[in-house]
Amino acid sequence: MLNRRTFLGAAATTGTVILSGAAAAHHGWGGFDRDKVLDHSGPVARSTYANPHGTLFMQKDGRELIIELAPTSRMQARGLTAEDIAPGKTLRVYAYQNRGNPDVYRAEWVEIAGRRVELR
Repeated sequence: MLNRRTFLGAAATTGTVILSGAAAAHHGWGGFDRDKVLDHSGPVARSTYANPHGTLFMQKDGRELIIELAPTSRMQARGLTAEDIAPGKTLRVYAYQNRGNPDVYRAEWVEIAGRRVELR
């Protein structure tokens, strides 16, 4: 039976990458379809301003959309604050649809009060 040290050593030797549960569950940007674009304006229902990335929850055609933003450090560097994406604020979002979940999008940019903030 392998103990933890032997297993980790074997994994390092073979070049195997070991991910924590959270990291393994998180998807990469390749999981979004650039041919399926969301260009939507409306009020924010809920939002988070946290890592690994901020998130907007918006309604469209009776369904809730989940729009992934950038990490907080990038949003701060580009001038997008938690107040900018607070519930009730009206935003325009340009985003790409997730290949596995049609209710999830990755934002390229958001526009608030005529100011566009690039998130990539």
